[in-house]
Amino acid sequence: MFRILKQLSSPTNKDLRQRIWFTLLVLLIFVIGVNVRVPGTQDYTGSLGFLEIVNAMSGGALRNFSIFALGVMPYISASIVMQLLQMDIIPYFSELQKQGPVGRQKINKITRYMGIAFAFIQGFAYAFMMLGSGKTTLEYMYVALILTAGTSFLLWLGDQVTQKGLGNGTSLIIMAGIIVTMPGTFISTFQELVLNSSYELWQGSLLFAGFVLIYLLIIIGVIFVQEAERKVPIQYANKSTVVSGSRSYMPIKINSAGVIPVIFASSLLAIPATIAQLVKNTGFTSFVNNYLNYTKPVGFIIYMLLIYLFSYIYTFIQIKPEELSKNLNEAGGFIPGVRPGKDTEKYISKILIRLTLVGGLFIAIIAAIPIIFSSINELSQAATIGGTSLLIVVGVALETYKQLEGSLVSRNYKKGYSRR
Repeated sequence: MFRILKQLSSPTNKDLRQRIWFTLLVLLIFVIGVNVRVPGTQDYTGSLGFLEIVNAMSGGALRNFSIFALGVMPYISASIVMQLLQMDIIPYFSELQKQGPVGRQKINKITRYMGIAFAFIQGFAYAFMMLGSGKTTLEYMYVALILTAGTSFLLWLGDQVTQKGLGNGTSLIIMAGIIVTMPGTFISTFQELVLNSSYELWQGSLLFAGFVLIYLLIIIGVIFVQEAERKVPIQYANKSTVVSGSRSYMPIKINSAGVIPVIFASSLLAIPATIAQLVKNTGFTSFVNNYLNYTKPVGFIIYMLLIYLFSYIYTFIQIKPEELSKNLNEAGGFIPGVRPGKDTEKYISKILIRLTLVGGLFIAIIAAIPIIFSSINELSQAATIGGTSLLIVVGVALETYKQLEGSLVSRNYKKGYSRR
């Protein structure tokens, strides 16, 4: 860490420092916007239920009913839909996926339009929830348009961070929103366990210490899973496997999907809660609260299964065995003991399935621990969501740090190479 800070202070890395400052400035704009309320509305004082996770990821903007109340969650929902459509469900999207950068650009454009459409629908639902009945259609549309504009602005800010800043802009905005709400999570948990609980003072203090310890274990667990990898040996034609005392490897992470499955699973479960706010049907609302809320047994199981499912889906979207086998063959490389072509593809697929079996299970367990702890101690949903939120924060922070470290290593390598 100190080495990274020392390298950043070097005059040659001035542009990198500017990228970091630009990223921080954008995140500051987001934090300020969280406190700008939609004109003519008030803070929401009722129970948000499962929408509490949307509130956490938007920095408390939903409860404040600010212009950023939707956050970037509509875009995440659109991304889920698009990635599912690319899995040979609709041939057009499958073809776009195979077109390389041009296809990805078109997919990204469609995803954004779909995200804005989702934002308007969710904004309309939130307008009903916040304003109540008795308003005109134009008033609901007015609020929905403001919330949609807020989401569109956040997506634009995210793009600016990705292009001119450091890290993935959308992920960093989610992380910033969670960090803003985290102090409140710890304060409310402390009040529930120590100050306003039926426990003795020493019992409450011990439970709160256990709560903090769980958070520390989540941090350690996420770092371990994110950094763990399987090294597949690679040999190239007419070259020895051993080069200068080191082997050639193809590293494959145990959890190649990162924390995306947790974000996707949370977003997917938030959709029925949003629909419930829109339709205002007592039976449907009761069904969502009882069976699609991950603080309840059935919702908890569904949540874990979704995390596991998205771990596999996103892993095979990120790492395509067919393309990896093809690229390896074109580069004149092969895996010792495995034939090039279909055999290599099957071998890589088998490795990915086994690794994701472990990585997905590990992430699901890490996400489950705080939910179980909070359920046993009857804590509010804010404390429960805090564990999932921390998982996302650590994952995004790790990815951003690795990108920063990679940039510095690349610059040092180029500088050393130019001196030769």
